[in-house]
Amino acid sequence: MLARTAVYLSNYYKAQGQQDSAFYYARLAYRSVYKKPAVDQILPTMLMASLYTGHNSDSALKYTKIYYAARDSMYSIAKAQRTQAMVFAEAQRKQDETAKQAAYENRLRYYVFGVAILFLVVLIVVLSRNNTKQKKTNWQLQEQKEEITSQRNALDKAFNDLKITQNQLIQSEKMASLGELTAGIAHEIQNPLNFVNNFSEVNHEMIDELKLELKNGNINEALLIADDIQQNEEKITHHGKRADGIVKGMLQHSRASSGTKEPTNLNALADEYLRLAYHGLRAKDKSFNAELITNFDENLPKVNVVPQDVGRVMLNLFTNSFYAVQQKQKTAGPEYKPTITVTTSFPPSGVQGAVLSVTDNGTGIPDEIKDKILQPFFTTKPTGEGTGLGLSLSYDILVKAHGGTIDIDSKEGEYTEFTIRIPA
Repeated sequence: MLARTAVYLSNYYKAQGQQDSAFYYARLAYRSVYKKPAVDQILPTMLMASLYTGHNSDSALKYTKIYYAARDSMYSIAKAQRTQAMVFAEAQRKQDETAKQAAYENRLRYYVFGVAILFLVVLIVVLSRNNTKQKKTNWQLQEQKEEITSQRNALDKAFNDLKITQNQLIQSEKMASLGELTAGIAHEIQNPLNFVNNFSEVNHEMIDELKLELKNGNINEALLIADDIQQNEEKITHHGKRADGIVKGMLQHSRASSGTKEPTNLNALADEYLRLAYHGLRAKDKSFNAELITNFDENLPKVNVVPQDVGRVMLNLFTNSFYAVQQKQKTAGPEYKPTITVTTSFPPSGVQGAVLSVTDNGTGIPDEIKDKILQPFFTTKPTGEGTGLGLSLSYDILVKAHGGTIDIDSKEGEYTEFTIRIPA
């Protein structure tokens, strides 16, 4: 501040022409900045050089050098300051960029951290929801498993009960068909027993005659009587075996099926059960008569079947046919003649086995129930007269057990024909 004031006063006095005062204040200004930085020395030294110019060239040169030295120093300082400022600015810029980068990285870390936190939260929510859903699913599966187990146990029990009921129904049907046979068997067995009794009585009388002839010495007459007795004994044996066969057939029908197939004469089996069914119905209705026609193929080979099972099938078919013609006889005129025709034959060419058909001229089967006739428990008979199982069991025996077929052809009011095909 002193140097500037002294420079100002020196210039003032210089302008006034007062050189001594001008020198005085110029020296005062120079002395006040002598030891100060070059920037402060510029004005005083330039003032001193201008005052000495024209008066003292050495002093003017001296102060001129000091002036240029101060000015150069000032320029160097300014340049250094500018350089320093530029360095500082660059450093500041780099520091700002570093700070910005750090801030960006911090923000990025915050974002990543936030996203990670959000992802973890979402993951926890999803896992929690899935865990809850899985628990619910497991609970539902456990309930379903328990329900399925319960249903399976119930089905097993129902199946066992059904098997027991089925066996009971089969036994009931067997007993029902056995009841149908009882009267026929009684009639059939009575004939051979009558022959046995009659020939036994005749033989008893002939033996007495034989003894008498032997006592009288009539050897030839005795031999003739002996021949007659022998013939009678053969007839007794024949009819005894006939009665024995009927009893065995009844026992076979009543006992459970062995399931063992054996070569069987289908003609003999059909003839046996036809007569049994016929006499069974006649035992209940003495007024009933029917014409029985058999067209048996004498060359029919034996078929491999379970005899008592196929016998039950035949009995059911014969019984149904007799029932149909009996019902029609009640309403038809006197010209109506019940007729049952049983036919056996070979099946079509290329197929081994046998065919048996049962035809009657009875009431026939209405078209609307033909599809139901083989269903279990379906019957056209009044309540108490039929179980509705005969034809159903016949279908099972023929189709399922023997691999055969059963066909129905009927016209209501005219006829019915059942045809069964049994493979060899």
